[in-house]
Formats: sequence, C-alpha cells, structure tokens
Amino acid sequence: MKKPTHHIFVCSSFRLTGEAKGVCEKKDSASLIQYLEEEICDRGLDALVSTTGCMNLCNNGPVMMVYPDNYWYKEVDEEAIDEILDALEEGQAAKDHLFVTA
Repeated sequence: MKKPTHHIFVCSSFRLTGEAKGVCEKKDSASLIQYLEEEICDRGLDALVSTTGCMNLCNNGPVMMVYPDNYWYKEVDEEAIDEILDALEEGQAAKDHLFVTA
C-alpha cells in the first residue's frame, strides 16, 4: 500500500466505551466525514480519512486535523471542508479555519 500524501483525522467524539458522545458528534461530524471523502474522490486528492476518539477540543468542534502538515481546524462544516481542500490542493493551510498552526 502506498502511503497517502495526506491523512485527515475527523473527531467523532468516541469515548473509551466506544460511545459517540460530545460536541463533534452532536454537530454531526459523521455526515462531514462522508462529504469529505466524496470531495477527496471528486478532486482526485491523495488523502486518507480516519475518524478519531475525542480530541478534547470540544468547544471548537467539529475538529479536523491534517497530517503530516499538522493543520488543526475548528468548527468544520461543509463550507470549511471546501476551503480546506482548496488550500490543501495549493499546498497551504486554510487560515480562516485554523485552530493551531504548525
């Protein structure tokens, strides 16, 4: 398997019990994951999407992180995903949505 250029992690609010519980889940991060994967395919980006347990940034959810760039994004919605992927295609961060910069 070829290593993808980008690995995108989306908080799904999973707890130790496996239960999805938290801001990201309440703000429907699951539907964002589907949208993100469809956009990646449509754009032909070399990226892998994974869900995560709680990232402990609940007040800023839904939260998404792009590796290896170390871009952390807050309050992600479909519009933000479009802007994040546009920036990723240009090799940049979507500065308007950054939570923590590299």
